[in-house]
Amino acid sequence: MNRNLLLISVLSAGCFAATAVAQTTGTPTPAAPAAQPATPSAAPAAAPVVPQAIPAKIALIAFEQAVFATNEGQKAVQDVQKKFEPTKAKIDALAAEVDSLQKQLQAAGTTVTEQDRATKVKAIDAKQKQLNRDAEEAQTNYNTDLQEAYSKVAQKVSVTLKNYVAQNGYTLLLDVSNQQSAVMWAVQNTDVTEAVVQAYNTSSGVAAPPPSSPSATRPRTASPTTPRPATPRPPAPKQ
Repeated sequence: MNRNLLLISVLSAGCFAATAVAQTTGTPTPAAPAAQPATPSAAPAAAPVVPQAIPAKIALIAFEQAVFATNEGQKAVQDVQKKFEPTKAKIDALAAEVDSLQKQLQAAGTTVTEQDRATKVKAIDAKQKQLNRDAEEAQTNYNTDLQEAYSKVAQKVSVTLKNYVAQNGYTLLLDVSNQQSAVMWAVQNTDVTEAVVQAYNTSSGVAAPPPSSPSATRPRTASPTTPRPATPRPPAPKQ
């Protein structure tokens, strides 16, 4: 009886050992999962760039007046006026004729018949209408030529102006040519109109033209607080 129990115990131990060996050498043990690489943390957001304030240095200019005040601008105006001198002479002559006819009619009083008066009034009226048409056409043509002359000079003056404000460290430039400018007041040394005129005269090499005749109109330079001068016009015909 004891012998049989011993045999069973031995067999059982052998089977257990064989099973243990088979488990060790036969079926591989599952490998441990590989370590996952660490996820890089998000880069911190860049701080917003804050613009740095710089000291302001403001300049004012009456640009249109500056263009006309340059030697070249004055010469351009004189050239246009000279071109229209014959037209102006014709308009002045027609205006004088109308004025003379009106005075003759007034002086005649009751010495002329109603028919003659009506005829003279009709002739005066026709000449007056012709005078108005000729004067209006001449004014339109004059303004067109003057604007073209202004534009040519203004393009060159603007280059000098930009160079001047850049070289002198200005951070803002305001044009106060227009009477509707928002600038109500400014200290005198902010007005660079005259300085730009002188700088352009030096760079252009154009000599100052001779003075215009007393009847001619020439623009002048104005400060920001003075009214804007009118665009040069030929003298209006006499009525």
